[in-house]
Amino acid sequence: MSSLSGSGGGTLPRKEFHEAAEKLTAGQAGLIAVGEPTTGKGLGKALTGAAKVVKHAVDATTGEITSELQEALKEADMVDMHLEVDIIPVSDVDRAKEFYQRLGWRLDQDAAPLEGLRIVQFTPPGSAASVTFGTGLTTAAPGSAEGGLIVSDIVAAHDELVGRGIDASAIWHGPPFPVEARQPGPDPERTSYGSFCSFTDPDGNTWLVQEVTTRLPGRV
Repeated sequence: MSSLSGSGGGTLPRKEFHEAAEKLTAGQAGLIAVGEPTTGKGLGKALTGAAKVVKHAVDATTGEITSELQEALKEADMVDMHLEVDIIPVSDVDRAKEFYQRLGWRLDQDAAPLEGLRIVQFTPPGSAASVTFGTGLTTAAPGSAEGGLIVSDIVAAHDELVGRGIDASAIWHGPPFPVEARQPGPDPERTSYGSFCSFTDPDGNTWLVQEVTTRLPGRV
């Protein structure tokens, strides 16, 4: 019968390990991970996730399982932080506004609540994060910002940019940096994370467009 190595050097028969994992309760999974009951608002989420980790880790060592459980508990206790706004520096607010409208991004706000303060916000289509620029928002030099945009089809995205009058670069594949490593055209196998193009706004703020079709494990 095949067996699994334990962190202490012993072995567990695969069948017995599997049966034990199926019977493992969320509370027991928590004990394996931290050695004592876990408290706090993330308890249910953490222990349920921990139990699932153990159930599906039949081929892993007990040391690997403990590590995964600890990570699950750690993430469950963290406060969610959603990146929603990125401030970019521009020299001419109206010129920048016209450019991002031409991109087809949604205009969320153009407000001047105080003297010397103007806030313009755009959101790219399908994005959970927005871009903000204006007057009195940042001391960064105009054109110094760089951002990443993810698309499911780099060719379609490039065609749309060009169709909107945006001076986008040619599509390339390979590492985005250094520039010398770039190869012309989309990745021949259209490997996820492998194809790019870029464009800049009137101030020189750079947007790197990347094709992602299948995300790496653990990434949303």
